[in-house]
Amino acid sequence: MSRSRFIAIVLAAGEGTRLNSARPKVLHDVALQPMIRHVLDALAPLGPAATAVVIGRDMDDVARAVAPARTAIQWPPRGTADAVKAARSLVADRLAAGNIDTVLVLFGDTPLLRSETLAALLDARRRTPAVAVAVAGMRPAEPAPYGRLVQDRDGALLRIVEAKDASAEEGAIGLCNGGIMAIAGRHLFALLDRIGNDNAKREFYLTDIVASAREAGLACRVTELPAEELLGVNTRAELAEAERLMQQRLRRRALEAGATLVAPETVFLAADTRLGRDVVIEPNVVFGPGVTVAENVRIRAFSHIEGARIAAGAIVGPFARLRPGTDLEEDVHVGNFVEVKASRLGRGVKASHLSYLGDSEIGAATNIGAGTITCNYDGFNKSRTIIGEGAFIGSNTALVAPVTVGNGAYVATGSVVTADVPADALTIARARQVDKPGRAAELRARLKRQRNER
Repeated sequence: MSRSRFIAIVLAAGEGTRLNSARPKVLHDVALQPMIRHVLDALAPLGPAATAVVIGRDMDDVARAVAPARTAIQWPPRGTADAVKAARSLVADRLAAGNIDTVLVLFGDTPLLRSETLAALLDARRRTPAVAVAVAGMRPAEPAPYGRLVQDRDGALLRIVEAKDASAEEGAIGLCNGGIMAIAGRHLFALLDRIGNDNAKREFYLTDIVASAREAGLACRVTELPAEELLGVNTRAELAEAERLMQQRLRRRALEAGATLVAPETVFLAADTRLGRDVVIEPNVVFGPGVTVAENVRIRAFSHIEGARIAAGAIVGPFARLRPGTDLEEDVHVGNFVEVKASRLGRGVKASHLSYLGDSEIGAATNIGAGTITCNYDGFNKSRTIIGEGAFIGSNTALVAPVTVGNGAYVATGSVVTADVPADALTIARARQVDKPGRAAELRARLKRQRNER
């Protein structure tokens, strides 16, 4: 899909005032990934010759999030056309070389854009080389807030009219400005330099590039794209809507790839979740970032999984929690109310219920009894527990790390294991049971007297 004769300029200097947040707008998550990363991911398959991201002052966290893309700083904020001009130093050399035909200008708060949609806009401009500016158009269900695209009878774009400035006739136009533009590289900065700021905010608006191009005798056209993908996020409500639409897309992709989602609307996926064929996901499962699930796995209801790899044939849940660093080999069973963190469970391991396995290495075919915990933290350091193959860990066992249990060892129920267990050993680490016949009745009588004497 490479169209590497283009440069991308992503505008990301917005502070997100309407989100009422201390975090820059483009760093708010959709499907547990910053919005701007979705935009850059959509660009990547197209192979831009360069990508420049325009950020605001004191936005080092945005610069880190978009690396290795280069960043330019717009300060003070003086409108979208000025923001594009802020990237001049990053792209001027490539434009001067003459091998870049298009500059694609887009916004960092449009997380639903797809590569195919951006490719359609690039191709639309290239099919007619005389077109200097190709503007993305859309037909939203509620057009009222958007600028209108005014065309002549032949489809040429005459101007972009902001909603507040539109006449009744212009307000009736259903085709709205989608924001992103593909602009002929050889004309870009000359057109931007012609844009003035004779408006109430004294800002330089990118939408005025259409008027600038027409004044220069250059053609402008509209390419209609899906309105859903051009959704910009400016408010918390719009952020929630973007999340809803992204989840629908991710669920559809999972279903098409061969996974079964028993109740799709209750399953929440991260942008990078990978599900194999014939995976079954029961209701109310949440995936955090960094999860890969192989074929024929079943994730039972109300499980939460993040930063984990799950191999073929495994069963997880219900009510299981897999935290980052979890690696489940083939046919592992992790049952209800089991939490696993930074641990590898070998083939066929069973931890069926009510256990915590942290910072551990568990060999194949080992059975972990209910209530078992690896005591991995002493208040200062994290230590590892290593359990060999074919071991049996009895219920309510506490394994105090660092500790190693050998292959085939049998640890008795209720043990507190503080030293290494040899292979094939039977280990009993608990106090001896003491029975005192008849003393229960005496104890009850004494306790009753004490209560009555109060």
